[in-house]
Amino acid sequence: MTSINEVIKQKQGYTLHIVQTEKYKTNTLVLKMKAPLEEETITLRGLLPYVLQSSTKNLPTTTELRSYLDELYGANFFVDLGKKGEYHVTNFSVEIANEKFLKDSEPLLNKGLQFLSDVVFNPNVESDQFHNQTVEKEKHNQKSRIQAVYDDKMRYANSRLIEEMCKGEPYALHANGKADKVDEISSKELYQFYKKAINEDQFDLYVIGDVDVSEVEAFCDQHFVLNERTARTAEKSNSSVNKENEVIEKQDVKQGKLNIGYRTNTVYGDEDYFALQVFNGIFGGFSHSKLFINVREKASLAYYAASRLESHKGLMMVMSGIDFKNFEQAVTIIKEQLQAMKNGDFSDAEIEQTKAVIRNQLLETVDTSRGLIEVLYHNAISGQTIDLAQWLNSIETISKDEIVKVAQKVETDTIYFLTGMEG
Repeated sequence: MTSINEVIKQKQGYTLHIVQTEKYKTNTLVLKMKAPLEEETITLRGLLPYVLQSSTKNLPTTTELRSYLDELYGANFFVDLGKKGEYHVTNFSVEIANEKFLKDSEPLLNKGLQFLSDVVFNPNVESDQFHNQTVEKEKHNQKSRIQAVYDDKMRYANSRLIEEMCKGEPYALHANGKADKVDEISSKELYQFYKKAINEDQFDLYVIGDVDVSEVEAFCDQHFVLNERTARTAEKSNSSVNKENEVIEKQDVKQGKLNIGYRTNTVYGDEDYFALQVFNGIFGGFSHSKLFINVREKASLAYYAASRLESHKGLMMVMSGIDFKNFEQAVTIIKEQLQAMKNGDFSDAEIEQTKAVIRNQLLETVDTSRGLIEVLYHNAISGQTIDLAQWLNSIETISKDEIVKVAQKVETDTIYFLTGMEG
């Protein structure tokens, strides 16, 4: 599936993206809300989708809402939140059977779109506020989600690295919000925020499956009518590295977490973005990478060692689990691997293997409808028009010189180490 026929239609207040494909037996509908990350709204935005998914005006209890999904041949519905560069993104996802494959051709696609519209635009509201018990229940759940990051030390270390590395930048904020701000949210305040978000956020609606494009468009025209808006754009706030920052935190943990953050000075859509992807693959992205082989295999210093990119913020994070005593040795070896990349100390075989793995990974990602949406959404976030074939072709043609050149731009920003209490 190297060519994707994405039909993009500018509608009133939102963008409709339709991909007609016979690849899937179900239809996937995803509505994405995007707005700049902001400290004053991060906790409200972290709570909102979970309140909306609990009930609607027409299905005023969670039991009724879930029963209705069962009636739609067991449709799946869930919400989640994430960060893409300087943006906060909320996802409402419905996966529903395609009526073409059912004996009785119930209009499931139309019903699924109507349900999705109802959840977001026809919420369970009385007297200008959300249903109070629902809000209180979801506030409790929100605090649990925030706490879950603290309890999972792998996620916690990465979250702390980003906080330290991006101090004063919106990207330092956690997608679920701040635990100490949850209790003060009222049902009325949340509803006021909801009305503002509905009128100002950038909306993108994705419909993927074996569908008729004009029929989908007609259904969406029926169920999705938004106010016209000029969506707010986030201000870019990439700090330059003045000096390498080191943060050591002690907790009662059995294994050390060494995470290192870098500024790549390259983002999605930049000319050298694809070279950066190949660089990351050779450096730490895959099981044949320098980090995996030299830190984990040869030196036996790490239980795991890998790197990943944040494509819209221009960051790279190295994550590793090590014994407390190995901190300095592990830092030294990781630094040596980055220097080797800058020196061009990698083979043509490593380049070819990395390109093959990136290609396979990308094709595997678009093999699922949700993965395909995530790949397509890179363009909606960045205002680019890079298609899959162009992506694959660009990776294929990257030269060693281009990889070395992009490696030269990578700067170490922050070294974060979560270690034990002893010593």
